Amino acid sequence: MIDLRSDTVTRPGEAMRAAMASAPVGDDVLGDDPTVIRLEARVAELLGKEDAVYVPSGTMANQIALRVHTRPGDRVVMDGESHIRVHESGAPAALAGVTIAPLETDHGIFTPDQLIDATTQPSPDFPPGLFDPTTLVTMENTHNEKGGTVWGIDSMRSVSAAARDLGLAVHLDGARLWNATAATGVDLDQFAATVDTVNVCFSKGLGAPIGSALVGPRELIDRGRWFKKMYGGGFRQAGIIAAGALYALEHNRDRLVDDHDNARRFAEAAADLDGLTVDLKSVQTNMVFFDVADASLFAERLRSTGVDMLALDPTRIRAVFHLDVSDADTTTAIEVLRAVAASR
Repeated sequence: MIDLRSDTVTRPGEAMRAAMASAPVGDDVLGDDPTVIRLEARVAELLGKEDAVYVPSGTMANQIALRVHTRPGDRVVMDGESHIRVHESGAPAALAGVTIAPLETDHGIFTPDQLIDATTQPSPDFPPGLFDPTTLVTMENTHNEKGGTVWGIDSMRSVSAAARDLGLAVHLDGARLWNATAATGVDLDQFAATVDTVNVCFSKGLGAPIGSALVGPRELIDRGRWFKKMYGGGFRQAGIIAAGALYALEHNRDRLVDDHDNARRFAEAAADLDGLTVDLKSVQTNMVFFDVADASLFAERLRSTGVDMLALDPTRIRAVFHLDVSDADTTTAIEVLRAVAASR
């Protein structure tokens, strides 16, 4: 089976498994796991921030960020289809007690004017305290729900500058920031410099089995460690999995451009088929979204022929390319896609 459901389906290779098996470990809850300490220091260095905290998932990293930046009752501005709003099980309301001001965008990218409009009170005649205060804005790079689209560095800088003028903190859901860097050539620390905190994920794109990190100023990360424990993220001998993340950081970033090339090749082939609709402008990294009349049936037929994709809704299918999908696998996936499309 060629599994294109997500870039989270990858399995550790032998070299990564060897690194994990031989990793020195301690007790991360007590702060003495040496491999976790190395991972946190390395990712903080790569992103140009003071500190990082290793957590089980990107959702936990994002939700810790909401807690360190806000108070219950605050309002957070973000794209309406952002991962934090759509795919984190209502956690902003349940865990941080915040409301969300969703913005409509084409490719997940909003403008400073949209941010300013979203934070403007209905009338200056109302007294202070009548409305929930906006204290945080979040960006997502790359943007999952929009098809792996990239926030350019200039757009991020302009939105962050507007946020500073408004007195807002800025968080980046950079679960796939590695892909944004591979697509643009902009270094990780340049993206991270535009925001206060960043979530990066080691199991998306990089192929590690578990974990994400929240990166930012030491004061905020220290507070984040408290919420990590509160939310049930306290590891013990976590060096075993942190070693996989460290291996991924050092060995699997440069090859991400291969995933992007395979996704583009697949997308262009899909765009040529009758009955399939692809927005090629949105195919900027390792994801391809396409529309068909009956997504569930189409995905079932693909799966029965050896290619697994994810039906997102009644008409939309997602294919994600990753390190377990070779050039030859991509060619096979294209051939299967053509055969299934023709059989309709």
